[in-house]
Amino acid sequence: MISNNLINFSPISLKEMDNVSLLRRVDTKFLTTEKKLLEILSLISSDYNILDIDDKRLMKYSTLYFDTNDKILYKHHHNKKGNRHKIRMRKYIDSNICFLEIKKKNNAGVTNKYRCSIDDFETKLSPSSLKFIKKNTDNLQILNPVLSNTFNRFTLVNKKQPERVTIDTQILFKTDNATKTLDKIVVIEVKQEKGKENTAIYKALKMKQIPIVSFSKYCVGISNLIPSIKSNQFKEINLKLNKLHN
Repeated sequence: MISNNLINFSPISLKEMDNVSLLRRVDTKFLTTEKKLLEILSLISSDYNILDIDDKRLMKYSTLYFDTNDKILYKHHHNKKGNRHKIRMRKYIDSNICFLEIKKKNNAGVTNKYRCSIDDFETKLSPSSLKFIKKNTDNLQILNPVLSNTFNRFTLVNKKQPERVTIDTQILFKTDNATKTLDKIVVIEVKQEKGKENTAIYKALKMKQIPIVSFSKYCVGISNLIPSIKSNQFKEINLKLNKLHN
């Protein structure tokens, strides 16, 4: 059980973690299995604190992604558009907090995240949400919810450097017509102001021969659950996911 291995990390509060919020950052992702993850955690427990909220370390998340009817945001990613963005609502289930979030990625691979607090998921975007989206994107098309996603996450914070590591498990995708479960897959995401590969997590991942991957939950979910959509760009990552999952 992953949760049994999290007690080896010293706790950090949400307020303390906000000092390493990294809204402008470089994100690097890795895919592995739960077995390999446990080996990695044993190597890095002295180098990282773990986010702890009311004695809870493994948190539940829910996400609702928005796109146009013709999935233009998905297609921008698929076609490797340099400057692109995703629009989603994310709910932190355990703390009952919800945000509308926009993630922008530029040609240099730098991610900027903009978000505003909302009461709950909106199946129809409210006037204030539309205003926020128009302010932070050039998207003037009608947006609708197209994919939901749930997962469990714990967050590690480097004790010495501005670096956070999120680790996601029990991933599930759902559209109105289909469901896809990746309950054997672990997604590790390293978030830094600049890509520095000399930190403990990088060293552990290298030791365990876990390579960097290009991975988007939104694109993986859409490419798996909408058979008619073009998905050549994600064929390799989906094959890797299936191999790890079996």
